[in-house]
Amino acid sequence: MIPSILPTYSRAPLKFVRGEGSWLFEADGRRFLDMGSGIAVTLLGHANPTLVDALTSQANALWHVSNLYEIPGQVELADRLVEATFADTVFFTNSGTEACELAVKMVRKYHCENDRPERVEIIAFDGCFHGRSSAAIAASGAEKMVKGFGPLLPGFVQVPFGDIDAVRAAAADSCAAIIVEPVQGEGGIVPLPDESLKALRQICDDMGALLILDEVQCGMGRTGRLFAHERTGISPDIMMIAKGIGGGFPLGAVLATENAAAGMTVGTHGSTYGGNPLAMAVGNAVMKTVADDAFLAEVNRKAGLLRQKLEGLVAEHPDVFEGIRGEGLMLGIKCKVPNADVVKAGFDAGIITVPAGDNVVRLLPALTIGDDEIAEALTRLDKTATAAKAA
Repeated sequence: MIPSILPTYSRAPLKFVRGEGSWLFEADGRRFLDMGSGIAVTLLGHANPTLVDALTSQANALWHVSNLYEIPGQVELADRLVEATFADTVFFTNSGTEACELAVKMVRKYHCENDRPERVEIIAFDGCFHGRSSAAIAASGAEKMVKGFGPLLPGFVQVPFGDIDAVRAAAADSCAAIIVEPVQGEGGIVPLPDESLKALRQICDDMGALLILDEVQCGMGRTGRLFAHERTGISPDIMMIAKGIGGGFPLGAVLATENAAAGMTVGTHGSTYGGNPLAMAVGNAVMKTVADDAFLAEVNRKAGLLRQKLEGLVAEHPDVFEGIRGEGLMLGIKCKVPNADVVKAGFDAGIITVPAGDNVVRLLPALTIGDDEIAEALTRLDKTATAAKAA
């Protein structure tokens, strides 16, 4: 008999009832060091006092009115994002998947409004993950994402990640946009080389196509910069964000230039909950903290410390681990044993990690993790590796 919760998840046998900073507490009292942050979401830690205060204060005032009316918090957060980025305008969503849907619509509307309705094709990359909606799985094209869900939404083509020659070969008069993660998350913590990202920007400029960056996982300080693409000096036309921007409260957004968004006029898109007062209160509190040079400098310092220690861990367990990759506090350990075994062994060692593609284990700690907690993480990962080798 089917359970009351649709069985689409393979859940670990853990029931967390409380969180504090980088720690999670199980119902039976066990304490776990959270190096996953709910898949790069709780970037300021669990029960962060600033976020709790922002949310409860707003909850005591107003929860929801819908986008039929002005929401002051939206203006405040949009202004912050515009000031800090390439963008001229922002649309708030509840998730990264919703952000992907709007990004696809925005691209196609842009070309239609510019008398190029035939330009609908979007180039995506093998190993990508942009969500689980019809558009997002069509962009992925991976069998595990699309099998059984046809017919797929047309207008997407996939090329090998970072293969600029393949992009040029796939680009045609029907090309509307390129969509790419500056650092693939689900694909296995794979950074796109700087020169490749610059080349994608140039291809879009040469063709009159738009560049969409998916920074849902790698954005909001995760790589040591507010957004990962900043390392290259280029700017996208459209950017998807979510996860960390809400610090654990459901929130996403699409950021765009005035040119890219020009076709999105009244009635072309909407959301009942998107940008609600609760989400805006938390999002503004997150931005005030993360969009600070001193905060980001500290993220980079801790990232260097963690990576150095992880390199030592790999050297100590050559039969279990192959290497470290990633940027900032978005790191992946390439495994020689099944990554699922490593994650499971971590549960027994009291540490939470996240599996990814290419047999990688992701480490996505809160950006507020302390040096002592980094040291504790390595102690527990060492126990994890020993257990995984013996399994």
